[in-house]
Amino acid sequence: MPAWELQPIRGPLAERYLAEGAWDDRSLGQFLTDCLLADASRRIRIWSPTHPHTGTVGEIYEEARRMAGGLRDLGLGPGDVVAFQLPNWIEAVATFYACAMLGVVLVPIVHFYGPKEVGFILEQSGARALIQVARIAQRDYLADLASIRPGLSALEHVVVVGAEPAPGNHGFAELAAADPITGPAAVDPDSPAVVAYTSGTTADPKGVVHTHRTLGFEVRQLGEHQEERGVPNLTGAPVGHAIGMLAGLLVPLYRGQPLYLIDGWDPPTVLDAMVEEGIGAGNGSTYFFTSLLDSPCFGPEHLKMMPMISLGGSPIPDAVADRAERLGISLTRAYGCTEHPSVTGSKHADPKEKKNHTDGRPLPFVEIRTVDEDGQDTPVGLPGEILTRGPDRFVGYTDPVLTAASVDVDGWFRTGDVGVVDTDGFLTVTDRVKDIIIRGGENVSAAEVEQLLAKIDGVAEVAVVAAPDERMGEHGCAFFRMQTGVAAPSLDQLRAHLDEAGLARQKWPEEIRVVDDLPRTPSGKVQKFVLRDRLRAGN
Repeated sequence: MPAWELQPIRGPLAERYLAEGAWDDRSLGQFLTDCLLADASRRIRIWSPTHPHTGTVGEIYEEARRMAGGLRDLGLGPGDVVAFQLPNWIEAVATFYACAMLGVVLVPIVHFYGPKEVGFILEQSGARALIQVARIAQRDYLADLASIRPGLSALEHVVVVGAEPAPGNHGFAELAAADPITGPAAVDPDSPAVVAYTSGTTADPKGVVHTHRTLGFEVRQLGEHQEERGVPNLTGAPVGHAIGMLAGLLVPLYRGQPLYLIDGWDPPTVLDAMVEEGIGAGNGSTYFFTSLLDSPCFGPEHLKMMPMISLGGSPIPDAVADRAERLGISLTRAYGCTEHPSVTGSKHADPKEKKNHTDGRPLPFVEIRTVDEDGQDTPVGLPGEILTRGPDRFVGYTDPVLTAASVDVDGWFRTGDVGVVDTDGFLTVTDRVKDIIIRGGENVSAAEVEQLLAKIDGVAEVAVVAAPDERMGEHGCAFFRMQTGVAAPSLDQLRAHLDEAGLARQKWPEEIRVVDDLPRTPSGKVQKFVLRDRLRAGN
């Protein structure tokens, strides 16, 4: 395992978490094994146009044990780093559970990430193995991997799902036919369990390191916070993302529920699934909720399946809360991030104004502060940067420079978000220090997109900022200042340029503005908040 310079919570705070039961000594593999065996007959179903699946939790437990045996036979074990890039297929479920049981450090990669992001993640994480889909629609993942593999110094094994592997690679079915492991490996609960890569303020994805203890507490905390939600929920977020991983693979197991996933969010299919299985849907980022309401297939039979909705992961317009209220849906909001997944949340019993228009109060064991530019606590009612700490706070980034800049010795994490805490302790996130765009719950780095757009011929300067989006929460808007006499690229030309550069489609700007100049500070820095305010005002 790479020698990451981490900043875990230590001292009296760590002792308190252990003494009061926030942390236990179970590995993620032991935790999942306990949950899987609690009721092996539970149903698991995946909706997919190409890889649908219906089975039981017990069946996936056995397949995971065999898959873990196959990885073991490749010489992999505790401390090794294994990455996977798979859509919401049953192979992704088996892979996640298998890696946890084997005790390797798991690196999930969102399946729509392009070769640029994948190459960076594999090299920085030091992954020895990659489990990857061969093809989805027109995209050839193996060809993409071949284009970057010469630069991947640590990668030894490639396991292919959905096609015959090339010489030197391995087939998923081959590994899943191995002799099973007998049980979860014994590992240090304070060691890394999952490295979740997220795009944020930096041009490259950030590797967020969670241990067995931090992730275990997060699953238990989130599962208990969701006690009000009666029926199981269909998860559409990709399991390669922290939201999909928690909502699709971990929390339902802890809560003793069946697992329901969909490969690609398709509202008509989701609505049919809700009626057929008697399940809920629409929780998570705003898009998952509003896309169902906007579908012509949405009717009273669906409305009765979603009396309670919890939203988070991207900005939640007041209009969405008001719409839910008119339909008789109780809506709550939550706040967190990959680094600290569950910071605040509200309950459906909270006053309407609080649950609809704030992001809730700190969850058990979690503490928050808001501070000014000098690091001094801001008074109640005044905005400040949000600092958090708790048992589910990550232990650092794979990049030690990022860790040093964001985590202090007392355990506080600088979120980069700005918020206000009211007299009742409810937090409302109002803005961001970080320059990110949160599109449908996925963080998009404006800096990464700008670097690529600046390479277009004739571009003098470009700034990418978040524009409001009723469906996705936000989308990217590119402001271009062009060289004299040169026309700005069209949206089609912009897309073609980013496609050729290998950037994931979900990160492409969806709007273009051409300006003679950009608003600046006296030092010449672009004032992006001015551009965001202009878009929010409809200008």
